[in-house]
Amino acid sequence: MKVTVHFLFGIFGNITALFLFLAPIITFKRIIRHKGTEKFSGVPYMMALLNCLLSAWYGLPVVSPNNLLVSTINGTGSAIELIYVTIFLIYAPKREKAKLFGIFSFVVLVFSTVALVSLLALEAGKTRAVFCGFAASIFSIIMYASPLLIMKTVIKTKSVEFMPFFLSLFVFLCGTSWFVFGLLGRDPFVAVSNGFGCGLGVAQLILYFIYKDNKGTTVTVEPIDIESVQITGLPKESKDQSQSNVSHDQAQVDRLEHVVV
Repeated sequence: MKVTVHFLFGIFGNITALFLFLAPIITFKRIIRHKGTEKFSGVPYMMALLNCLLSAWYGLPVVSPNNLLVSTINGTGSAIELIYVTIFLIYAPKREKAKLFGIFSFVVLVFSTVALVSLLALEAGKTRAVFCGFAASIFSIIMYASPLLIMKTVIKTKSVEFMPFFLSLFVFLCGTSWFVFGLLGRDPFVAVSNGFGCGLGVAQLILYFIYKDNKGTTVTVEPIDIESVQITGLPKESKDQSQSNVSHDQAQVDRLEHVVV
């Protein structure tokens, strides 16, 4: 019975995580249609790719037992993120393209180092699982922490315009399902990082219900450096841009996070 419940939570986690991986598609349709990345940043997608690769590697039987469902969704996520990254490399300006190639090289280097060290220097079993689990958990927590700035914006503007309900709901469902999956499988690396995500999902939903009927106040939102702290598709604001002119619908699309297990 416990094995069946464990498996079902893994399947549900795969479904909710897939929704979140596919969320930025509209943003990338815009990039392709305009044949340029405009002010969108490709860095978040690079980091999401690294997280997916590390998590997929951790879920393999050669690293940790009973976590194959972690590998399936993160393997799929890796493929999706790689497509996003490729689109950025194709349409980014020359100067930005060089920067992105550098970050992409870093992603490949980190993943290759973790994979090779775990295979060649560490024996199969607990030591290998702990090493890979720590690496995957660190980036999972970073990914889940990405909504913190948008939550700050919600509180400041007293409006949920930039925090769509269904996205917040799926963040909660995804974090909760993988948290339970980790608990049932007695895997602290899956449970802890996704427990953090579950808590943030609850916080987002609470904020939504507090401010959902509020039209908000006219507040100039300070520019956010998404390259360092937020895994979204929000365009960076220029220095002379004092106020966001993004429409309600487009803003909901552009701030879609990558949440991974």
